[in-house]
Amino acid sequence: MLSEIRITGLGVIEDATLDLDPGFTAVTGETGAGKTMVVTGVNMLLGGRADSGLVRHGTRRARVEGRASAVPRAIVQQAEDRGGELDDDELLIARELSSEGRSRAFLGGASVPVSVLGEVSGDLVAIHGQADQWRLLQPARQRETLDTFAGKPVLVPLQEYAAAYKRHREVEAELTELTTRERDRLAEADLLRFGLDEVAKAEPLPGEDTELAAEEDRLAYADGLRTAATTAADALASEDLDSTRPNDVLGLLALTKQVLDGEREHDAKLAELADRAGELGYLAADLAQELSSYAADVDTDPARLSVVSERRALLTNLVRKYGADQGTVDEVIDWTKRSAERLAELDGSDERVEQLTGELAELDAKLADLGQQMRGARIEAAARLGVAVSEELTGLAMPHAKLSVEVHETTSGPFGIDEVEFCFAANPGSPARPLQKAASGGELSRVMLALEVILSDTHPVPTLVFDEIDAGIGGRAAVEVGKRLARLAEKAQVIVVTHLPQVAAFADRHAVVLKSDDGSVTTSGLVALDDDARLKELSRMMAGLENSDAAQAHAEELLALAAERHKPRRKARSKG
Repeated sequence: MLSEIRITGLGVIEDATLDLDPGFTAVTGETGAGKTMVVTGVNMLLGGRADSGLVRHGTRRARVEGRASAVPRAIVQQAEDRGGELDDDELLIARELSSEGRSRAFLGGASVPVSVLGEVSGDLVAIHGQADQWRLLQPARQRETLDTFAGKPVLVPLQEYAAAYKRHREVEAELTELTTRERDRLAEADLLRFGLDEVAKAEPLPGEDTELAAEEDRLAYADGLRTAATTAADALASEDLDSTRPNDVLGLLALTKQVLDGEREHDAKLAELADRAGELGYLAADLAQELSSYAADVDTDPARLSVVSERRALLTNLVRKYGADQGTVDEVIDWTKRSAERLAELDGSDERVEQLTGELAELDAKLADLGQQMRGARIEAAARLGVAVSEELTGLAMPHAKLSVEVHETTSGPFGIDEVEFCFAANPGSPARPLQKAASGGELSRVMLALEVILSDTHPVPTLVFDEIDAGIGGRAAVEVGKRLARLAEKAQVIVVTHLPQVAAFADRHAVVLKSDDGSVTTSGLVALDDDARLKELSRMMAGLENSDAAQAHAEELLALAAERHKPRRKARSKG
């Protein structure tokens, strides 16, 4: 439960702290004092949307802090997983909103995404306001309420149904895609087969295009290559033996070494140079031999050149059709691998259609079975919920009002095969009509409260916040609403923002939002009331005057009535 709420810089509230105890806390105040900011602040703690316009004028940011005690271990673990920790066995939840619209959230002192607050705080606090009353008129909310009341008999199969329904949609979509695009699939498969056949006939090898380009160059320039090699070989080792003086490199190097050897014994440096001339002779001889061999091996086969040119033209055509950015045969080979996989997929579509059709039939049967199972549980729960709410409405000064819950079978949807409709009759003999057409604002408030009291047994939430749920109610009905809120507070912490003294009188703790005005700036703060101050506040709420004797007498009467209501609870607590 919440042990404290602190609000700073939000709307008219400059800085206010509300200390909370178990049980029923009422928050009251004059119109415009800022009572609604308390609910707005709690909604921010729940990760709700926040408007930067709520930031108090002249303030850079608004901040709301909530301290929760006796937090379930699962929620504590979520906070610790995100780097947060408990502070004196309490979990600190905070939200900041800047005047520029930036929002920050904190859990256990650690900064977290705002969405995390919704995940965690939603299990701690539930807010009910006039907007929730109108949401109750929506069929989806009525179905959800019935399912919550029904509990496991509906919620367990509903979870399995939801998973099956999701899979059903996926299978149906894939099956539709396969059947409606059959012509496109056949055309794609034909194109892939043609391309794969074309490439298969050519039988390209990895890197073949590069090797053929080099070979074609050699064949096309064979004469030039041979002439160059022959000329170079002759320059190194001429076969002209008639010359009296050598005119090739080998002969000149031999002459050089001969001349130097004749004088080498007279100088070591000259002997070294003679050796180097000998080494050059050996190298020149090797090079001459290799050039001669190269010239002899140069192929000038025109037929081979023609074959290579045709092969290159074939591969170039394949690359243009099936290659990618680099334009190589390797890319064509990669394309064939991918296309073969895609063709296998397309050829297997008929088998996939058969498989999906079978799965769809199984899912249809499963959904039908689960839908009927939930339908039976909903019909049974609907009868019990209608009786329970009607009995609760009797205690809320509506003795003749009846709520019935109708369950109509419809086509399969994400939540089953049922449509749920709440019907209401305010007076005996009146036909039950849909709730949105039959209930006034005040009647709707009491239906909402009756449901909350009943659901507190099946779906408890530690803290319940009500924002003027008593709108449109007065007199005896307001007293009964106060009693029911006190009853609800026996099972959960209840915080109520109210304008009715009949409701506030039944609270265990009463806080008032006080407004001060210095002539230019309005500031509000929260003050916990003692007995005397509470009597004065209830008197003001009744008469609009602070010193009305009649209002004070009425307020005393209300407090006495509430005290009688509280006696059994106090005795139970003292025994505990």
